[in-house]
Amino acid sequence: MSSSIGIDTGGTFTDFIWFDADGRAHIHKQPSTPDDPSRAIVAGLAAIGAEAAVPNDAAVIHGSTVATNALLERRGARTALITTAGFGDVLEIGRQNRPDLYALVPQKPPPLIPREWRFEVDERVSAAGEVVRPLDEAGLAAVFARMQAEGIESVAVCLLFSFLYPAHERRVGELARAALGPGVHVSLSADILPEYREYERTATTAINAYVAPLMSRYLERLAAEIAPRPLAIMQSNGGIISAETAGSQAARTALSGPAGGVVGAMRNYELRITNYESEGRSDERRVTGGKGEEQPIDYANIITFDMGGTSTDVALCPGRLPLTTEGEIVGLPLRLPIIDIHTVGAGGGSLAHVDAGGALQVGPRSAGADPGPAAYHADYAAWRTALDGRFAPGRATVSDANLVLGRLDPDRFLGGAQRLHEASARRALAALAGDLGADSPEAAAWAVIRVANANMERAVRRVSVERGHDPRRFTLVAFGGGGPLHAAELAEGLRVPRVRIPPTPGVLSALGMLVAEPTRDYSQTMMLPAAAADPERMAEAFAALVERANDEVPDLRYRLDMRYMGQSHELAVDYRPGMSAAEVAEAFHAVHAARYGYARRDAAAEIVTLRLTAAWPATLPPVRQRPLAGPDAAAARVGRRPVWFGDGFVDTPLYERGLLQPGNVLPGPAVVTQYDTTTLIPPGWVGVVDEGEGLVLGRSGN
Repeated sequence: MSSSIGIDTGGTFTDFIWFDADGRAHIHKQPSTPDDPSRAIVAGLAAIGAEAAVPNDAAVIHGSTVATNALLERRGARTALITTAGFGDVLEIGRQNRPDLYALVPQKPPPLIPREWRFEVDERVSAAGEVVRPLDEAGLAAVFARMQAEGIESVAVCLLFSFLYPAHERRVGELARAALGPGVHVSLSADILPEYREYERTATTAINAYVAPLMSRYLERLAAEIAPRPLAIMQSNGGIISAETAGSQAARTALSGPAGGVVGAMRNYELRITNYESEGRSDERRVTGGKGEEQPIDYANIITFDMGGTSTDVALCPGRLPLTTEGEIVGLPLRLPIIDIHTVGAGGGSLAHVDAGGALQVGPRSAGADPGPAAYHADYAAWRTALDGRFAPGRATVSDANLVLGRLDPDRFLGGAQRLHEASARRALAALAGDLGADSPEAAAWAVIRVANANMERAVRRVSVERGHDPRRFTLVAFGGGGPLHAAELAEGLRVPRVRIPPTPGVLSALGMLVAEPTRDYSQTMMLPAAAADPERMAEAFAALVERANDEVPDLRYRLDMRYMGQSHELAVDYRPGMSAAEVAEAFHAVHAARYGYARRDAAAEIVTLRLTAAWPATLPPVRQRPLAGPDAAAARVGRRPVWFGDGFVDTPLYERGLLQPGNVLPGPAVVTQYDTTTLIPPGWVGVVDEGEGLVLGRSGN
C-alpha cells in the first residue's frame, strides 16, 4: 500500500498518483474546479476510492495554484505595508528595468499594495545595523486604527536594513498582532527574506502578505476535508513543507505545480542514467559539433518540457535542479529559492485567433477547464456561446487542432472515459480557416500546431541557447497532457537528439510531489571579502542559520551568493564546510567562467549572502524494472488511423502503451495512446521502450 498520494492542481485537470506495494503506479485525472480547487481534490479522492486505495493516515502531498492564481488575477487579500519613513514608494519606484525595450509608453504592473495602504513609521537603522532613530511605537496606534477602518486583512512589514537589525520589525509585528487581532496576517521581511536589496525584499514580503490569507484559508479547509490524512505542500524550490508553513509563507508556493514536474523528471530520469552507466554506454551516442567534431552526449543533462492545458513550462537541468533566487512572477520580483522555470502561454487549451494584422496567434489565453476545448462538447453552439462569454477573441484550441489532424483518438481520450467530439472541433477550425483564408479545417489546424510549436521552441531556446547551452547535448524529457504529442516535432526544430517520455507523463508533476524531499531554506546577507572567508569565520557565520535549522536535520547544504567587487548581481556557489578562502574564491571563478565564458582571477571577489538548505530524505516508491522483450511491438497495436504530418494524411498504426514491453521498437509514423496522454512518433523517428518503461524517441538511424 502507498504511504502517500501526490495531487497536482492544473488549469484543466487535477492529477492524482499513488503506488501499491508492488511498485505499480495508479493514476487519475479529475476536471479542475478553478473557483475552488479543493472541490476537485475531494471529488478525485472519492472517485478513486481513496479509502480503499491508500491507508487513512497516508499523507496527501499537494501542488497548489492558489498563490499563483491570486497573483495572476490580482485577487489577493486587502494588504497594507508598514515601512521606514520616506520609503513608502519603494514598491512603485522599483527598478529602472524595461521589459519591453521598444515600447514608447512602457507599462509597469501596478504595485500589489496601493499608496493609501502604504504606511510609514518613524525609525531608522544604519547600513551598519546600528539604531540611528528608535522606533516610534506611539505613532503606530493611528496606523492600526486606519487599517481596521479600511478592512485590512494582511500586513507586510519591511523596515530599512532590518536584515541587519530585525528588532524593530519584530516589535512592529507584535504590536500589529495585538492591535489587529488573530484574523489579520502579519509578514515580516526578517522572516521571509532577510537579505539586502530594498525593493526586492519589500516586493517579496508584499507578495507573501498578499497571498498568505487566501492560502491559509484554502489549506485549512482542505485539511479538514481530507482528514485524518496529513497535508503537505510542494514548494517552488522542489522541496515540500507542512501545510502550516505553506499558509504563513505562501510566497514559497508560487511555482508549486511546475516545480513538481521538474523534480519528477529528474527523479524519473535517474533510472535511465543508472542503466546506461551500468552497461558501459554512458557516452555511447554522440552528436556532431558545429565544426564537425563529435561530442559525447551527457545523459545527466535534460531539458524538461511540461505542456499542460493552459501553459508550457520548460527548465534546463545540467545534472541537478536549476535553482535561482532571481525569479519573477507577473512582473514582480520573487527573491526566494525557486526552480528556474520559463513559462509560456501555450497548452492544449490555448486559444487561436487571427489578430487585427491578419497574423495567427495561439495563446496566451486558454479555454482552461471551463468551457475547455470545443472537442469536449457535443453541442458546438453552446460551447461557442460559453467561450464568447468568457474569452474574446478565440476560435479554436490546440487540442481541437490535434483532434482534426488525427493525432488524438476520440475514443481513447482518458482511456475512453471521456469521448472527444470531432464534429465540434472541425466547426471550430472551419471558423478559424475562414478568418485565415485557409482552404480547409485541416490547413487551419496545421497552422495552429506550427504556431504553438514555435512558441514552445522559443521557450526552450530561452533556457538553453540564450544561456550558452547546446540543446544537442541534452535529452528532452516530455510530460504533461500535451508534451508527448508535440515533443518530437519540437526536438526536430531544436536538433535535440533524443526525447524521453516517462511511464506516466500526464501526471509527472504529481509524481514529483511524491518523490520530493522535505526542505527548509535559510539565508542571511553577510558582505564578506572572499579573501577573509577562512573556515573559522565561515563556521561562525553559518552557525546562526544552522541553529535555526536545528541539529536533527540529516542533510545540510551550503551555498554562497558571490560576485566580483563592483558587480551588481551574484552567482550561486556551492560551499563545503572547511573550505579555505582560496578554495572559496576559486570556486567562484569557476562558476563565473562557466556562466559568462571568462574569469578575473586577479580581481577581488566577495560573499554577499549565505544560504542553507535543510533537507530530509524523500520517501521513494519502489522501482519496477521489467526484463527486455524483443523489438516486435505488434501485440500492442490496436488499430490504424490517418494522421496529418505536414504534407497530408498518412495511414498510421495506433499502439496502446500499457501493452508495450521493454525492448519493443516502434518505427514512425506511430501514435501511442495511454490514459494520461498521447505520444506522436513522426515519420523518420523511432521509439524504443527502455528498461524503466520509458519511451525513448530518436531520429531513425541514430
